[in-house]
Amino acid sequence: MSAPELIRIVSRDSPMALAQVERVRAELAELHPHIRTEVVPVKTTGDKWMGDLAQVEGKGAFTKEVDAALLAGEADLAVHCVKDIPADRPLPAGTVFAAFLRRDDIRDALIHPAGLSLDRLPDGTRIGTSSVRRSAQLAASHPHLNCVPMRGNANRRLDKLAAGAADALLLAVSGLERIDRTDVITEVLPTDVMMPPIGAGILALQCREGDTAVIDTVSDLGHPDTHREATAERMFLHVLQGHCNSPIAGYAKAERNGDLSLRACVFTPDGKTVLNAHEWAGPLDPPTLGTSVAVALLRQGARELIDSIAH
Repeated sequence: MSAPELIRIVSRDSPMALAQVERVRAELAELHPHIRTEVVPVKTTGDKWMGDLAQVEGKGAFTKEVDAALLAGEADLAVHCVKDIPADRPLPAGTVFAAFLRRDDIRDALIHPAGLSLDRLPDGTRIGTSSVRRSAQLAASHPHLNCVPMRGNANRRLDKLAAGAADALLLAVSGLERIDRTDVITEVLPTDVMMPPIGAGILALQCREGDTAVIDTVSDLGHPDTHREATAERMFLHVLQGHCNSPIAGYAKAERNGDLSLRACVFTPDGKTVLNAHEWAGPLDPPTLGTSVAVALLRQGARELIDSIAH
């Protein structure tokens, strides 16, 4: 089947999301210079709503309108951050993942105007974040710091920091790289200090199920190791059935020799209980690895912990 002449790409309309689309367009242009691309920006519920995501369908609030445009035929390809795609339910009927791009940095960064590292922040420092994952880990490791709710895209949060709404911020390194704002980073936090969300640093390309011409074309952008990591992580989250208020963190890592591991944690919001699991795939395929790690946490009481958190 011949490649399409035009691919319409739908995405959230935030600066970071549009930067992600430009990466996809650039990679497509390099592999298929004859294909034209157009951007179809949409504003999602998650971008408009600044309150608790649990009140507007959780993470699905960032994907619903994008998926609708794809299914309606208004676009041919959707670009999503994997961390924003709900894993507790299947993809919308009629859509498939066509590729996972090479993974970016999975770590979080501290932004502090005076340049203080996390361990040097004084008692009562206000950390701007609405991530239950970050808040729970800070409560466990740095209980003298205070998390203050802060939603919005990275640029908006940086503006709020400058306006005094918080004393410091935690943001994803990959996001700051995508909008060319790594200049604000005070400290990049290692994963043993701040474990990332499931799907961190991965962009997914989603197509209509029957659109084989587009699927075949964009699948060339896929990165095999990232595909294995994303598959293991999403199966882990699917089996765990966490909701958007569940402090869950974890990441898979494909080694050069082909080995695949998955480390994950479930926290109580106050950080006082932390459940850990870390397994190597060995002969296991990625979905089986994800299932195995989830079962290990369920045996430790993850189900009861998750169900005890209001959402």
